[in-house]
Amino acid sequence: MHTAVLLAIGSELTVGETRDTNSGDLARSLSREGVDVLWATALPDRLPAVVAAMHGALAAADLVVTTGGLGPTPDDLTREAIAAVMGELPAADPTLERWLRNLFERRALPFPATNLKQAWLIPSSTAIPNDHGTAPGWWVDRNDGRVIVALPGPPREMAPMWEGWVIPRLRGLGLGQERVTRTYRLTGIGESAVAALLGDTLLRDSNPIVATYARADAVDVRISAVAEAGRSPVAILEEAAAAVMALVGDHVWGRDDDTWGVALGREIEALGLTLAIVEIATGGSAAALLGEHVWLVTARTVAAGSAADGEPAVIAGAIRDETGASIGLAVKAVESGDDTLVMLAAVGPWGRAETSQTAFLGGAEGRRRAGIAAAAFLHDILRRQASAG
Repeated sequence: MHTAVLLAIGSELTVGETRDTNSGDLARSLSREGVDVLWATALPDRLPAVVAAMHGALAAADLVVTTGGLGPTPDDLTREAIAAVMGELPAADPTLERWLRNLFERRALPFPATNLKQAWLIPSSTAIPNDHGTAPGWWVDRNDGRVIVALPGPPREMAPMWEGWVIPRLRGLGLGQERVTRTYRLTGIGESAVAALLGDTLLRDSNPIVATYARADAVDVRISAVAEAGRSPVAILEEAAAAVMALVGDHVWGRDDDTWGVALGREIEALGLTLAIVEIATGGSAAALLGEHVWLVTARTVAAGSAADGEPAVIAGAIRDETGASIGLAVKAVESGDDTLVMLAAVGPWGRAETSQTAFLGGAEGRRRAGIAAAAFLHDILRRQASAG
């Protein structure tokens, strides 16, 4: 079980009425298990479309996981599609039917005839228990060793079935490969510039896989590796990581799941410092990015044009003196045409540092980017202080 395809079934997904969160959750789970998710797609409640998608998925992957389409209504067609792909006829399973009828009896409700399809099985399928709904899943074993797993769409039903029943059974079949991953989090550079620096040789290699992602708070470079030709995945990853760091290491501020608050806190605490922030016209974006920490003595927001507004360097020094924090940081956002001018100043044991830059876009997005600029500015100062000893 090294490869998988995810199929989210339901016209509510393809018309945009409902977001498909299941595929993201399943993809993360499978990736952690060392499985390559080849693709994930949403499909309408149309039998030919679902059957065609399943045929394509089974031609490419060891595992196909579907979510949705297991309800009792005529447009819930996942069971019918799997039966067609397998060339088998579905029929009501007596044990499932008793269980299903009992659910309605316990609630003193009549049993609609349409619900009987939720008790269907085909000869090659096994029912996956659903403790939170009326739609059991299907586990289907194919003669070629491939597996189809069908799960209901509601996440509160799907997730416990996946984690509690499906994943253990997949592991028993030899799920995934030993895989190691590392993510470097970058600032001060765009995704296209990162890709240009890394080059085609790194980005097009199949093992390790090096990929770039533009996130809200960073540009991420993710490296993943599996064992190959007698080399361990760790050795392959470390070789790629060294190449990545040589090219973009100056922009790296964190790794893996680091947030700005975690990364800056690590540096601030290592230096035995504390921080106080004043933000002018940013909407508190820097404080929101950092979160609440012991080392953050205070985070104050000031309106533009108020009596407390002024030069960032003066404000940074004043908040440091007032609070006794080791570092006073001031960030000021000023609308500049369609963009935002970000003015930054920090006063600390080393003296004073100032800079300004233009953040792309104005309004709320410009203010958000001002917070990231403040975090990156502080990170650069702390890294230089750490290097200086």
